[in-house]
Amino acid sequence: MTNLPGGDPAAHAAETAVGTIEESAAEMSDAVGTTQAGAHGAVTPEAETPEQAAAREAAASKEAADTVMQAFGGIRGMVDMTLPGLVFILTFNITHQVPTAAWAALGLSAVFVVLRLLRRETIQHAFSGVFGVAIGAWISMKTGKAENFYLPGLLYNVGYCVALAISALVRWPLVGLMLGPVTGEMFTWRTENPGRLKAYTKATWAWVVIMGIKPVILFPLYFTHNTTLLGWLKTALGIPALVLAMYVTWRILLKAPAPIKAQVEEE
Repeated sequence: MTNLPGGDPAAHAAETAVGTIEESAAEMSDAVGTTQAGAHGAVTPEAETPEQAAAREAAASKEAADTVMQAFGGIRGMVDMTLPGLVFILTFNITHQVPTAAWAALGLSAVFVVLRLLRRETIQHAFSGVFGVAIGAWISMKTGKAENFYLPGLLYNVGYCVALAISALVRWPLVGLMLGPVTGEMFTWRTENPGRLKAYTKATWAWVVIMGIKPVILFPLYFTHNTTLLGWLKTALGIPALVLAMYVTWRILLKAPAPIKAQVEEE
């Protein structure tokens, strides 16, 4: 040993070597940990810890719920399509004037569209509401019969259920066509993901059953000309039926295979 600054050259070299070895060992330990974590993340669900399984299921639940709500307009979309009918029946009961009630409903629908435009939100569902209300208002004013305000909606409901049923029968389920672009899978569920196709088909049949309840109840009531009861029941059956259909879809997709993202070709 020497008392010169820096110490003995051999000792210094040994210390440097030891430090290098320790750093290498730490890096190897990190690499092994990363490899083990990656391998653990790739294990089957049966080998997951309860915490990991709960986290995975929670993430899948949120993704499925967000996808369904987004595709069908969420709560705002349901409100946009439901409130005008409620305003119509309220105004009609107060004024007993079909034109006044029709214009009140149409005006509310127009307000929804303007608000969405000002907020730079999608107007798809609000515009659909305006279109349906406009047709119903025109027919009710033309015929002078208040119950005809609800006729286009009832006919649309029947047509929608028929379209859902046909799409499921030909293996192009409408729920899959609506959700595919939202999830980014487009049509891979039909050609590459049979489990997903089965889930979308099952969800589509669920929509047929749930949405088919409304015309079964409301059409007989329409022919009784009891506009007040028809209006209240149509409003009461509107949002609950949509929420139930979306919840059933969410439950079905929760158990379905994960979406296979569509490959986008770069130009």
